[in-house]
Amino acid sequence: MRDTRLILKVIHDRGKKGLPLERVYRLLFNPNLFLHAYMNIYPNQGAMTKGTTEETVDAMSQEKIQKIIEDLRFERYKWTPVRRTYIPKANGKKRPLGIPTWSDKLLQEVMRLILEAYYEPTFSEHSHGFRPNKGCHTALQTIQRKWKGTKWFIEGDIKGCFDNIDHQVLLDTLREKIHDNRFLRLIENLLKAGYLEDWKYNPTLSGAPQGGIISPLLSNIYLNRLDEYVGNELLPSHTRGEKRTVNKEYKKLCQAAYFARKTGKTELAKELGQQQRLLPYADPKDPDYRKLLYVRYADDFLLGFAGPKAEAEEIKEKLRDFLRDDLKLELSEEKTLITHAQTERARFLGYEIVSQHEDTKRDRMNVRSTNGVIGLRLPADVVEKKCRLYMKDGKPIHRIELLNETMYDIVSLYQSEYRGLVNYYLLAQNVCWLNKLKWVMETSLTKTLAHKLKISVSQVYKKYGNTCQTEHGPRKCIEIRLEREGKPPLIARYGGIPLRRQRDASITDHRDYRFRPSRVELSKRLLADKCELCGSTEKVAVHHIRSLKDLKKRGQGERPVWIQVMAARRRKTLVTCHYCHVAIHAGRPTRHPVEE
Repeated sequence: MRDTRLILKVIHDRGKKGLPLERVYRLLFNPNLFLHAYMNIYPNQGAMTKGTTEETVDAMSQEKIQKIIEDLRFERYKWTPVRRTYIPKANGKKRPLGIPTWSDKLLQEVMRLILEAYYEPTFSEHSHGFRPNKGCHTALQTIQRKWKGTKWFIEGDIKGCFDNIDHQVLLDTLREKIHDNRFLRLIENLLKAGYLEDWKYNPTLSGAPQGGIISPLLSNIYLNRLDEYVGNELLPSHTRGEKRTVNKEYKKLCQAAYFARKTGKTELAKELGQQQRLLPYADPKDPDYRKLLYVRYADDFLLGFAGPKAEAEEIKEKLRDFLRDDLKLELSEEKTLITHAQTERARFLGYEIVSQHEDTKRDRMNVRSTNGVIGLRLPADVVEKKCRLYMKDGKPIHRIELLNETMYDIVSLYQSEYRGLVNYYLLAQNVCWLNKLKWVMETSLTKTLAHKLKISVSQVYKKYGNTCQTEHGPRKCIEIRLEREGKPPLIARYGGIPLRRQRDASITDHRDYRFRPSRVELSKRLLADKCELCGSTEKVAVHHIRSLKDLKKRGQGERPVWIQVMAARRRKTLVTCHYCHVAIHAGRPTRHPVEE
């Protein structure tokens, strides 16, 4: 894959220098790019999900790659309409999701690699969505660290952004940098491929197919025009002055207190000092000072403004006009709000954002250290909503749907659900509010285990309760340990995550300890062109399964050789010849097993 990295680096350098991208379509004839794309997306759960055909990642082969390349070479590759399904949104509505076929996913990933390498250095620093080494936490950290003194939040949300992207505007934007009509036609055909809903074909006259691998990148390319408008037009015109002038009333009281102390009037000086602490040091209505800041994540954006509300309203109208006239998009009225930073709370990326104010809190230098500092908070309704998932009639209950799972899997599931929420809200100053959720989930977990084992909850704690060491000291937890002969034990643990705020938090997993054997890269195994069961080189393809636990379900009684091989290697993939692959799906014995 060395030449693949070199190709992407050359593309990246052209983007960094602002040079146009030419003859990019020819890069799609490189099989190594397809292997690189395959390695990126085959572990995804969606790789085994069917689109409008029966094709999935299963039976992936070099022959399939060559077929796609041949179709591309003669410009006869046809995008398959996506299968449309719907997923629930937080507000109770449903979001349409398109599921492409496997070949389309693979080609989209190749195109994404090329476009991302070129466009990534050209994107605005204000954009944090769907970008390498950026995400929700980097956006929130930027707000917390750099937005001190903000008076108004302008919460922006684009109405049906992904569904309403104008194809012509997007293609014109791509055409500015990509000078290859064949590549642009390929993207245009993708956008117009349509979708099947209830097996009825529907054309796509606008929008990027949500669920497509390349769609987030195309939306970033589209909305980068918004970032450029804000960065080049709004920020300079609504930002002036290095800092506010000193408040005249504050300065007057400061001088009066100084002379009172000099003349021995201690009580008067103390009274004047108390009045002084109730006033801001800088003039909040300084006409020569304005400050506008901006952050965007996907189709949600937030602006912080230090200035009068009338100007904040003007900024909002300018954004509305630009989106309507240039990008053919519409601001959502119900979600685009102007929020007072000190008395109200803005909602962005699941956090509550507020400008803190407390005159009595001072640092060692006797300076008011809190005023104007941006605070990130965990919303109370988030905790309540998550708690309700594990409760009935106001009390935690056991989960009947998990009773057939193993003890290890039950504890692992609860921990993963709890850990994901904690990791996301570690930036919040009140992350300790998740203690309530921890108790509710722990009670639900112990009741589930007790129901499964036909014992009491106190017996569950006595049998599986443990203490684990963390960087903030010991923490109580529920622990399941599976001993294995000659191998380290498998450990599933609920709890053991300190609820301490982390200013530099990022999404990390405190993984359960598992023995992970060394393994050969899948692309090398595929390129070896040899069946790992019988040694044949006839029509070699890769057999995929969704999860290793599926091997247990299919391996009742005497387990077939292919299951034994995959279980022993702890792999979800197995390179097989055509005969063995068909035999696996038909439930027949494979031929001539290789003796390890």
